[in-house]
Amino acid sequence: MTEVFEDRGISGGKGRGDRPAFDRLHTAITRGEIDVVMSWSVDRLGRSLQDLVMFLNEVHDQGADLFIHQQGINTVNSPSSRMLFQLLSVFAEFERGIIKNRIHAGLERAKAQGQKLGRPGLSDYKINRIKKHLKTGASVRGVAKLVNVSTGSVSKVKRAMAMEMAK
Repeated sequence: MTEVFEDRGISGGKGRGDRPAFDRLHTAITRGEIDVVMSWSVDRLGRSLQDLVMFLNEVHDQGADLFIHQQGINTVNSPSSRMLFQLLSVFAEFERGIIKNRIHAGLERAKAQGQKLGRPGLSDYKINRIKKHLKTGASVRGVAKLVNVSTGSVSKVKRAMAMEMAK
């Protein structure tokens, strides 16, 4: 029997709590429901050496094995495969660090060039609608639903209104 545990669109760099399918896989391993864990690549399982080694140990502690397709790793009683897995884990963690640094540098460069980051602000039309509804005493959640924006956006407009009144 085969079961697929897939966290589509979620980075392998995220923690277990942010990856529901990976968490279900852990649970199935702990219950002894898994004989072999098959993954496309080491970095699909995670990017932290500590987390990957801990995962490999959990798999083996439950009597299961790990097969990594892209790197051709099969940890069935093979010390050399375990070593290769750990070595690839180091490179996955290293790559994750490089990616984070590149993203950070790119964002800093964009800020230095005066580019506005983040999603676009609310249109004047929506801001005016929010203000109109807030003035009638409507709740933040109610206004958010009516105008089809987040409660955070409504709260931001509400704070701005309060600051305008305080002047």
